[in-house]
Amino acid sequence: MLYFLSLLSGASLTLSYAPFSYWAVMPIALTGYLCLLYKARVDQAAKVGFSFGLGWFGAGISWVHVSIADFGGLPLVGSLGLMLLLCSYLSLYPMIFSKLAKRYFSPNVWGLALPFVWLLCEWARGIVLTGFPWLSIGYSQMNSPLSGWLPVIGEFGVSALLMALCAASAIWLMHKRYIAPMLLCASLYLSGWVLNTYKWVVPTGEPVKIAMVQGNIAQEIRWAPEQDWPTMKKYLELTEAHWDNQVIIWPEAAIPQLEPIAVDYLTQLDEEAAQHKTGLLTGIVNYNFETRQAYNSIIGVGLKEYTDTKGHYQYPQSNRFDKHHLLPVGEYIPLEDWLRGLAPIFDLPMSSFTRGDYQQANLVSNGFYFAPALCFEIVFPNQIRENLYAKTDFIITVSNDAWFGHSHGPAQHLEIAQVRAKEFGLPVLRATNNGITAFIDASGAIQSRLPQFETAVLTDKIQRVSGITPYRYFGNLTAWLVTVLGLIIAIRLHRAK
Repeated sequence: MLYFLSLLSGASLTLSYAPFSYWAVMPIALTGYLCLLYKARVDQAAKVGFSFGLGWFGAGISWVHVSIADFGGLPLVGSLGLMLLLCSYLSLYPMIFSKLAKRYFSPNVWGLALPFVWLLCEWARGIVLTGFPWLSIGYSQMNSPLSGWLPVIGEFGVSALLMALCAASAIWLMHKRYIAPMLLCASLYLSGWVLNTYKWVVPTGEPVKIAMVQGNIAQEIRWAPEQDWPTMKKYLELTEAHWDNQVIIWPEAAIPQLEPIAVDYLTQLDEEAAQHKTGLLTGIVNYNFETRQAYNSIIGVGLKEYTDTKGHYQYPQSNRFDKHHLLPVGEYIPLEDWLRGLAPIFDLPMSSFTRGDYQQANLVSNGFYFAPALCFEIVFPNQIRENLYAKTDFIITVSNDAWFGHSHGPAQHLEIAQVRAKEFGLPVLRATNNGITAFIDASGAIQSRLPQFETAVLTDKIQRVSGITPYRYFGNLTAWLVTVLGLIIAIRLHRAK
């Protein structure tokens, strides 16, 4: 029963994320899990944490199964087995957390010590095998008063706040002390509400008119050679009525041809954009036939600076971004020599990319500066922070979520982009193949969006801002310092006792 309840508490966390967004579920379920951990014996702690993780990730990233089952070429048993393997791996981190918490820290100091232990385990989850920090608990608070802390300490710090609140509350509740957790909860959420009233950034200059094209190309035909020209023609036709925008954005790999092969098409696109005095950013795959290296890229065509009189595209050019954080299995194959050929999922088209640099120059289009985060990269705030400069106007994230069908994956992806906008105090422009394409303002609010699975163009005016949030300046340093201080105090109290 202990393990079943832990599994259930983990699974319920899914309701706190988009598209459900019942943010209050997170502190309630997390507190429940910690109460179960409190009641467990030391030898049961690891199993309690593993059960919690299986529920958390089994329900939370169930959308991964859509891509495995529909495009992985595996029978149902195989796809379910692979999904179980992934969730079991991710469950190792809450398992380690639970073991450390129960083995080394007295429950009386959990509120001080466990935020650091949690961040340490989540940090590891975000870097091992290039990292998969999806469903970090702080994302659940995007629509809660606690979101006021996002520009101050980021999602990483909000995760620590949640753990401190829930760990302390669990111990108080187990000792039948009910006033203290209510007061702590009220103070944290009230402080977040107050912070939400403060404007870290202010509008500057005129709003920028931008169009984002959602081609809605079915995933089954995206890499079929006979579909190259129909896809490229479709994006041109969708763009035709929107050349009056200052910048036009196409999604990830909108041009299905390899860049060296598509040079004539890109040159024509470059000239047409320049004639209409606009810039265009598009996703494309670059391939070096000499080194046999492939890059998932975003490039600029048309006007680079607004004072230009002609387009700037030529192959190769410097106004490009090459994806750094590659998605395991989807864009690179771990242990490739062993796994290639075992199953169709390990031989998907475009599943062997080369990493771009961690820090790269901003993309420039018609005089505006864009910090890119290509698809999965939006979940890595440290990388985005390293690519923000004094001239950066917007964060741009292009994606293709057609892999995940009608699941809740795309909604979670959009929510992560909202958190990035609020953390850094910068608008985020999210252009996708089949949704959810959206303009997100500097406060993290969705200004406008397109429905999923519709062929359409989203046009809006987005306001640039000036100023800087504390999180953009300090990053995760504040969260680490505060949680380390809490750990030191906890150790001293434990020794004194």
